[in-house]
Amino acid sequence: MGLMSRVSTIFKSKVNNVLDKAEDPRQTLEYSYQKQVEQLQNVRRGVAEVVTSKKRIELQLNRLEQSAEQYGQDARDAVKADRDDLAQQALNSKQAIVNQMDGLKTQVGDLAREEQRLVDLQHKLTAKVEAFRTQKEVIKAQYSAAQAQVKIGEAFSGLGEDMADVNMAVQRAQDRTQALQARAQAIDELSVTMALESPVASSGDAVRDELNRIKAQTGVSDELARLKLEMGKEDNPS
Repeated sequence: MGLMSRVSTIFKSKVNNVLDKAEDPRQTLEYSYQKQVEQLQNVRRGVAEVVTSKKRIELQLNRLEQSAEQYGQDARDAVKADRDDLAQQALNSKQAIVNQMDGLKTQVGDLAREEQRLVDLQHKLTAKVEAFRTQKEVIKAQYSAAQAQVKIGEAFSGLGEDMADVNMAVQRAQDRTQALQARAQAIDELSVTMALESPVASSGDAVRDELNRIKAQTGVSDELARLKLEMGKEDNPS
């Protein structure tokens, strides 16, 4: 039982973690705002329907008032004509219309109160939706700014980690460059030394090469003796 409980806890934590990563609070705010706008639109439609119904009843009342006036005039005309029976019928019809008008006036009053209630509700809901819209935009801006800061921080963090590798690569490049420069300098010095020594070219035969070196040395000694003789500095015999 303990194992199952731990597994369930781990599973729920992972699900919540996935949901946290998947959920964008800006989308949630937009959804909530749209739902409130829909409610406001429903209230507005309700107000329009109530106003329309009240207008229809008021038009019907106007027609009934005209009919009641006409029956009243008919009753007066019947009295003038000494037709009390017709006057009685006209008055009965007028009274029936008056009764209908009283019922319609009650409905108009009820609709007027309902209209006022819905209008008040519409004003309150409009203010609420507008306040939520302002708050929504502020929160979205704050979330976007925080998200940008996190991305920048992550970028700097990653850059810091990468810089260690970059520095190592730069150091290796500098070391190799210095080694190549030292080698090039050594080669240049060796080339100068070999040029100054001017070694006798090898013929490929060891005996011949040795004879050539002796001749070269003898030639140098003879040239030195000639120069001394010319300059009057020939060595005196002991």
